[in-house]
Amino acid sequence: MQIQQLKDGFGLALAVLFMFGFFWGVIKIWSGANAISKGDPDGKAGIVAGIIIAAAATIMAALFSIFGLQDAVITPRF
Repeated sequence: MQIQQLKDGFGLALAVLFMFGFFWGVIKIWSGANAISKGDPDGKAGIVAGIIIAAAATIMAALFSIFGLQDAVITPRF
C-alpha cells in the first residue's frame, strides 16, 4: 500500500514536471523561430533544444523500453 502511494506521489510530481517542460519547450521553439526570422543562425539550435525539452518524457520512455526497463517507467498522473 505504501509503495503504491509513493508511486502515485512520484506520478503527480512527474506530471507537473512534464507540463512545465512541455511549455518551456514550446517557448524555446517559438523563440528559436523568432531568432531565425530575424536572421540569427543560432535559432535552429533553439528549436532543436525546444523539441528535446518538450519531448523529454517520450524520449525517456522509449529509451527505457529499448533497454528492457519497462518496470522502471512511472506514468505521470493528475
